[in-house]
Amino acid sequence: MSGNGRSVEGSIALVTGAASGMGAATARIFGELGARVAVTDRAQDAAEAVAAEIRAGGGDARAWALDVGDPDAIVRVVNDVAAHFGGLDILVNNAGVAGFLAIDNDGYEDLWDRMLAINLSAHQRTVRAALPHLRKSDSPRIVNIASTEALGATAMDSAYAASKAGVTGLTRALAVELGKEGITVNCICPGPIETPMTAFAPAEDKETYARRRTSLRRYGLPEEVGHMTVSLCLPAASYITGAVIPVDGGLMARNA
Repeated sequence: MSGNGRSVEGSIALVTGAASGMGAATARIFGELGARVAVTDRAQDAAEAVAAEIRAGGGDARAWALDVGDPDAIVRVVNDVAAHFGGLDILVNNAGVAGFLAIDNDGYEDLWDRMLAINLSAHQRTVRAALPHLRKSDSPRIVNIASTEALGATAMDSAYAASKAGVTGLTRALAVELGKEGITVNCICPGPIETPMTAFAPAEDKETYARRRTSLRRYGLPEEVGHMTVSLCLPAASYITGAVIPVDGGLMARNA
């Protein structure tokens, strides 16, 4: 890793859910800044495309197929990444899914199980798999991606909101537990961001929502989340841990 406190050059970063949206943007930024990037996602072809794009720009990246709902796959891929690159410095838990159902819907239990498995349990499993490698790093960083739905919920998203609130609690607890080892653990709560997850909404509805709910009157870009993620992974960010940071265009401030 670079001796420059404002550089991630030479660091080894693993990003989950990195085939599209915020994960892809984060992986690209790491690559542009000279990090060696493990692009992981269920969609292997799309992950390969992101890794190829990073390599085409002069970066070092490789793609791995990873379904974070598979505990065995998490262990296998994390260890393979560390073996391939010679270690691991940064873990970004970005993979997630959304789902909305009323609490009394017949399918609620299935949705609940899926939200917790992908959005929360996978985070602790990747951390557990990565810890032996992070403990060997000079600048170990963990960033968990949650949502502003962890801070203020929307109707019929109780399973999703609970899973994301769990991520904020997990972040704080791990920051306390791992702090003595110099491993920082932080959480980003994106607000409305232009990603495939939000692409279903008509443009005019999104414009109205952004105007009414956010201070900046617009949806954010995946890169705006990615830059904050990378900032928390800098060697210079060594005294930031346990933080829960909204990247939301002022949504929480305006609606507090």
